[in-house]
Amino acid sequence: MQNKQVATTAPSLLKLGACFIYDALVVIALSFACAGVFIWLAGDATHGVKRYLFQLFLWLSVGVYFVWCWRKSGQTLAMQTWQLKLVGKHAQLLTVNVAIARYVLACVGLMLFGIGFLWAIVDRDRLFLHDRLLKTQIIYVPRNTA
Repeated sequence: MQNKQVATTAPSLLKLGACFIYDALVVIALSFACAGVFIWLAGDATHGVKRYLFQLFLWLSVGVYFVWCWRKSGQTLAMQTWQLKLVGKHAQLLTVNVAIARYVLACVGLMLFGIGFLWAIVDRDRLFLHDRLLKTQIIYVPRNTA
């Protein structure tokens, strides 16, 4: 039996950007669906406390999607399409705590004018800032052609 070597090839910035855009489209669709559910259950959410609960509900809904995908297979729908996978420092799937921390840090990096994602442009390993901090990485995993 032959040992399979784990590929740790960093994806190109173009592939990371395409995956980011695709994930954004998935997040928009998910947010519309979750917004429909929230408004159906709670009614108008444009004022007062309901507005903040609505925003929290959407943020948590998107977080559940990402954490679930990263824990289950290391891949979101976009990552599957672009043949990318999120792994920990020993090429293992993320723990729940690391996945949650990655989601929170990615959100903070996005709110700070996208600096957490733009970091990949200057990072020698093309890691996002939250990946550098958490010792996680996105790797290229080609599909089996056999």
